[in-house]
Parts: sequence; C-alpha cells; structure tokens
Amino acid sequence: MAERRYFGTDGIRGRANTHPMTPEVALRVGLAAGRMFMSSDDRRHLVVIGKDTRLSGYMIEPALVAGFSSAGMDVRTFGPLPTPGVAMMTRSMRADIGVMISASHNAFLDNGIKLFGPDGYKLSDAVELKIESMMDEDLGAGLAPADGLGRVKRIDDAQARYVEIAKASFPKGLSLQGLRIAVDCANGAGYKVAPTTLYELGAEVFPVGVEPNGLNINENCGSTHPGTLSEAVRACRADIGIALDGDADRVIICDEKGEVIDGDQIMAMVALDWARRGRLTGGGLVATVMSNLGLERALAAEGLTLERTKVGDRYVMERMKEGGFNVGGEQSGHIILHDYATTGDGLMSALQVLAVLVESGRPMSELARQFDKVPQLLENVRFTAGKPLQDAAVKAAIADAEARLAGVGRLLVRPSGTEKLIRVMAEGDDEALVKSVVADVSAAVRAAG
Repeated sequence: MAERRYFGTDGIRGRANTHPMTPEVALRVGLAAGRMFMSSDDRRHLVVIGKDTRLSGYMIEPALVAGFSSAGMDVRTFGPLPTPGVAMMTRSMRADIGVMISASHNAFLDNGIKLFGPDGYKLSDAVELKIESMMDEDLGAGLAPADGLGRVKRIDDAQARYVEIAKASFPKGLSLQGLRIAVDCANGAGYKVAPTTLYELGAEVFPVGVEPNGLNINENCGSTHPGTLSEAVRACRADIGIALDGDADRVIICDEKGEVIDGDQIMAMVALDWARRGRLTGGGLVATVMSNLGLERALAAEGLTLERTKVGDRYVMERMKEGGFNVGGEQSGHIILHDYATTGDGLMSALQVLAVLVESGRPMSELARQFDKVPQLLENVRFTAGKPLQDAAVKAAIADAEARLAGVGRLLVRPSGTEKLIRVMAEGDDEALVKSVVADVSAAVRAAG
C-alpha cells in the first residue's frame, strides 16, 4: 500500500494550525473529497459537517465549507455533535459525504478530520489514498462555475434528532426511573445530548464535563481520565457512572463503588446478554489484537468466538460487515453495535449496559466482572529515528519472547499510527513472565531507536 501523507489510522489528525491540521489542508480536503463524491448527474450534492467543542473547530470548519462549496456541494453544518451522530445524519439526510471535525480523546491543542461515505461508514484505506492523491493536485479544474457554487445552512435540530435515535435504541418497556447516573461528557461533543437522553429515559442525572470553553475538552475528565467519574459516582452515590471521550464515540463505565470497567468487559456484558436472548449474530464478536485473553476465554466457554483485527475501530467495523457480526469494539471503549450504528457510539453502548443493569436488578459491581482478566502489560517506547522493528537485535528479542510465551500467552509489538512510539504488549497467566518479556523487548527497541 502507498505511504500515507495525510490520513492516519482515524482520519487526518495533528496539532491545530500546524501541518497537516491547517486551513489550507482542510480546504484541500473539501475540494478533493467534494470532487470525488460528486456524481455526473445534475442533482444537488450534499455534505454534512459536525464537530466537537475545541477552539480550532472554528478555524477548520469554514475552510472545509469553502472547499466543499467551491466544488459545487451544498453544505449543512451541525455544530457540536457526537461522531456517531454525524455518521447517522449522513445516511438519514441522504448526504453524499459526512465530516467530523475532532481529535477524539486528544487535548484541545490537536484536531482532526474524519470522513464518512454516504452509507455512514468510515472510508476505506483505498478511498482515503485516492483523496490524498487528489489533494496535492492543482484543484483549479475542479472548481464549480459561479452559478454552481454550493449553498450553506446550519441545521439547528441535529442534536435533538440524535437524542431521539439514541432513545429508540433503549429496549421498549424498560425505564431508567429510580437510577442515579453520573455522566462525564469530557467537555466535548456529547455535553448536551448524553445528559438529555438519560434524563428523558427517566434517570436522575449528575452531569460533569458539560461546560466546554474550547480549551478544556478531555482536560482531567472523560473516558481517558476516569478518576473524575469515579469521584462523581461516589460523591453523588450514583448507581453507575458513564464517561465519554471528546467526540463521544467511546465509553468507559464505573460501578457504584467507582471501580472502572473497560471496553472488554462492556463488550462481554452486551454480547453475552444478546447471545442469551438470541440477538447476537456472527457467532461471537470482533475486537482488536489489544483485547484481553480473558475475553476470548469467556466467549469460548459460551461457544462464542473472538475475531481479532488490527487496532482501529474501522477495521473492526469492516470485519463485522464481512462476517455478519453485530457486536464489536476496542478495549479502549470504542463499542460498535451494528444494529444501531455504523461506528463506535459511547452513549448507545452505555444504554445497552443500562438495559442489562435494569433487567438484572443487581448492582453494577456484580455485573462488571464478566471475566477474570489475564495479566496484561503495555509499554510505549519512544524512538527518534529509523525503523527499530527492522533491527536484528529487536527481531531476536521478539523471537525469544514469543518462544517463552508459546502456549501460555501472547506478544504484540507494533508501531503507533500517530506518534514515534513502538507499543510492546504481552499477556499471559504468569505475571512475572509477562513483565520480563515486555522489559526485554522494550530494552531492545530502546537500544535500537
């Protein structure tokens, strides 16, 4: 595959106002993607654009609007809306393309551009590479004539539409009446829709992270800083806590004691519940190479499979579509429920957990441990130059580690898709062995880089 110049594992991402996250690149994205998704018929073509709450969204959005409208596409902007909401609205409004402006769980200093096709799914590698090739061309030939420019409107009820779609995913006949729920919205895209949805379903809601100022998204809050949610759960005596990330496509849960429940346990909870009800399709679920071995064993005990993909929720989604799975996701909290959404949706995933909680009548702390985790250790090793994974000493260290773990665990060594990091992860029943192999491989990578 050709080397990527702009797109990474999840769209284009970088430091705001620094290449590639500049108005010029955003303009080129709009021009190139607009040209690519414009068909030859004479109908009006449409792009929808949502964003999270970070300050640089005010810079990136107008540049995208200029690019798409100059290519002849009509534009509808939503303002702050979760990433899955943008995917849904792309389909429901019959748009030709959808765009989310967000750097997800990153700090406000970063931003990103994610693209969705007319079907609401993230674009494939092949389509992204084609857009990249067009972005560096002279795009003057693709400009619309003066009377063919796109028109731009703001859609004011996008959040209300998303709330109704989310509520419809909660089982009919159930209510959140009597539940005390703490929800941390990371000062991000879900800051209005998540508390509103939970309240309208009957819960007593205790919201935090709902005062965005452009600079505080994900700052000591949200799914990447679960301590804030844990404190809120204990302070409010909540029955459960829910934390979203900046664009609300991932979720972590806390039980009533403030203990954190990761994406692996959430996937197990939903998949096993759906399997008992005959709702689970595909004979199991799809997760990434990072998911815990304990999840795989718990599913196998119920006659279900765990299929693994490389890291990235769009790779999970691609495998789900291929194999007919309706549950998949990542340990980090990207949970994809294909019955309801085309990408990770933190709020809808939380609603399925809440459904299990309500129907069981048991406390969340009893439901939380769907399986015992196998000891797992991840170390991120920074390097400055070269390709450490091609170094002979690193290859030898990896081979030795794999031999030591054979039959009792597994090793994963991979480069980060966004930073100069090599991620070294091992897991197995023998915690001392896991620590030893991670230390040895990390030392070899550090010496090579």
